[in-house]
Order: sequence, then C-alpha cells, then structure tokens
Amino acid sequence: MVDVILGLQWGDEGKGKIVDVLTPDYDVIARFQGGPNAGHTLEFEGKKFVLRSVPSGIFQDEKINVIGNGVVIDPVLFRSEAEDLQKSGQELFSRLKISKKAHLILPTHRLLDLAAESAKGEGKIGTTGKGIGPAYTDKTGRNGLRVGDILENFEEKYQNVIEKHKKLLAQYNFSYSLQQTEAAFFEAIEFIKQFELIDSEYFINQQLAAGKRILAEGAQGTMLDIDFGSYPFVTSSNTVCAGACTGLGVSPKQIGEVYGIFKAYCTRVGSGPFPTELFDADGDTMRTTGYEFGSVTGRPRRCGWIDLVALRYAIMINGVSALIMMKSDVLDEFTTIKACVAYEWNGKRIENLPFEINKNIKPIYKEIRGWSKNTDNISAEKDFPKEFSAYISFLEKELNVPIKMVSVGPDRAQTILR
Repeated sequence: MVDVILGLQWGDEGKGKIVDVLTPDYDVIARFQGGPNAGHTLEFEGKKFVLRSVPSGIFQDEKINVIGNGVVIDPVLFRSEAEDLQKSGQELFSRLKISKKAHLILPTHRLLDLAAESAKGEGKIGTTGKGIGPAYTDKTGRNGLRVGDILENFEEKYQNVIEKHKKLLAQYNFSYSLQQTEAAFFEAIEFIKQFELIDSEYFINQQLAAGKRILAEGAQGTMLDIDFGSYPFVTSSNTVCAGACTGLGVSPKQIGEVYGIFKAYCTRVGSGPFPTELFDADGDTMRTTGYEFGSVTGRPRRCGWIDLVALRYAIMINGVSALIMMKSDVLDEFTTIKACVAYEWNGKRIENLPFEINKNIKPIYKEIRGWSKNTDNISAEKDFPKEFSAYISFLEKELNVPIKMVSVGPDRAQTILR
C-alpha cells in the first residue's frame, strides 16, 4: 500500500520532520508534487537541514527516495541542495531516483514568475518567485521540458521553449540577462545526469507488487491546492491526497493510511484570506516562539488561532485516517487558547467553507483553558498536563479523527506516539 502524508492547512505544518520520523517503517519515500518553493525542515543530533526537492527520507540508510513525476525541479537549486547533503555525509546517488516525467524549471520560468507578479501590483498572490507557476503552466500547456528530455537533443528542445518565453517577457517590458544563469543551468543538468533517472510509475508499482511499503510525501498544504484551496491565492499543483495518485502513477485503490498534519494554531505565508489571523501580541508570540519564518524564503509567517472549519474541510477532501499535531509547545505560555469552530458569514453562522473566503467572514471562537507549562521536555503521553490532554480530546471530538502523534519540539526525538 501507499500511505500518504500531507499538510492540512496553508503549508509549513512540519511534514519533513514527520516523514523522517516515519521513514524507518517504509521502504520507499516518494515526493509527489510541488517544487523548491516548499522547504521541509528537519532537526536531529543538533543539526538542522532544509529540503526543497529531495524527499525527507534521505537521511535514513538503505531507504529509496523518489522524486515523482508530479514534482517540478529547478536543476540549479537541486544541485545546490544535493551538494549540501553530500557535504553533510549523505550518500545520494544510491538513495535517490528521479522520475523522467518530472518537469524542469528553466531560467526563464523564474523571470516570467517575477515579471507576472510585478505586473499584478496590489493584486499580488505572494509567489516565491521560484518559477513554479510558469513551469506548471507550461506543463498543462503542453510546452514543458521533462527530466527525460535531457538525455537526447536537449539544447535544441531548450532553445525552442526559451524563444517562446522571450516573446512573453517582451510583453512585460521586463529587462533581464540569461548568460550567467544559463551557464549554471546547463552545469546543473549535467549533475542531474549522474542520478538514476527512472520511469517512476513502473518503479513504484513494481515495488508495490513486491510487497514494499511506500510513503508518499506532499508539499505545501490542502488550503493551497489549485482546486480546493483559497483560490486564487494558491499553489500550482494538487496538494491533496488525490495528487499522490497523479504525482506518482498509482491507483486510488493502492492508497492506505492518510496522515494529515496540522499545527496546534495556524500560519500562512504571502497574500490571501486567513480568517483567524491575529494582529496582536498573541500573534507576535506565536511567530516569535514558533520561529515562524519561511524555511526557503525567510519571510515572516502570518499567525492565528486554529481554524476547525478549514481543518474539517481538509480532512474530508483528503480522507484523513490519522492526525498528527505539530508545534503544540508554542502554545505552552498561553493561559487561554482559542479555536474557530464556525464562521459568521452574511449574518449567519456556518460550519462549512464557503465558495470564497473573504473579509466578510468572521471567526466564531470557543475558548479553552491553556496548560501554562513547558511541554518540550515531555517524552510520554502520561506526562501531559491535564489541560493539554483536554485540548487534544476537544480537537478529536470536533474533527472526528484520532490524533495519533504529537510534536512538542523541532527535534525528531520530540515526537510522542499515542
């Protein structure tokens, strides 16, 4: 079976850490969508790593890691990430395989991303400028280049696409220079050729037929899904469970457990609606205590109370069978904790996510007593403060899915199974 692990909020839930924790139980870790705009942070043995394209199982010996066809790869950023991992002692060439059908982010994709975002003025969506959107646009427009293309006549294919991009850039009146970035790009292409490039859909299904266990790793979060997120302030791929099928080439009947990861509060990076966002001292405390800054961009994250309306929606869309709560320790110092249980919308109470999340929505909160004790040194559930246990029970009742794992700190050791 393929078990799936994904974020249920607006990303940054802590997926990388949990993949690393769960990896010993699996044979293959496969990333199924997203690009280098998504950073998965892992901490263990006093070291900190940020992964952008490489699956989070890379630190475990004898585990196979796959970058699936649903991922878009920036060769330059991939090379930098891979070389950093190699310097830290990780053996990548024997552990990492790359799908031939994964699409490439070209230097002009980044330029198009920056030019388009700049042209939107106040309507900016908060893109990271990594070229993710334009790469996925070329993919759906049948104009993209894939990893398998680098094996034959690549420069000719590349120039054909670049000429089209130059015409688009001319419409934006956007000045740029490609000479230096192209040199680094082609050097990175040669680096990628050293890895095993595979027909990933066959490989994954052959592993399943052999009885191997596979963990599919998603990027970003459900509320950033291109179809079901807070459109248009979303990413360019399907971040939901269904994306694991299309991003790896597996049948829906092969999906087993679906692990949904959420923070004990909410965060969001960039523009877009955020009903429970805080603009007061509580929000500042969450940001400072939780070190809520983008692992790739460094941008400060917007912070707010947990949104159970959006969370229930995400659980429904993904078919979540087990929940994992992250960063509960960030709430240690709060005497009162709030949870949004419904919205007030056009003067009515609603408990479903409306078609458009906008400023007319007001959160309806339930207040819960905080535990006001440090939990980052707790290693067993029996040691939880009673108020903390009550908060977990409250969430399980509201969400109707068991919380199987609780994280009380960034290190892999600060993870409690229930």
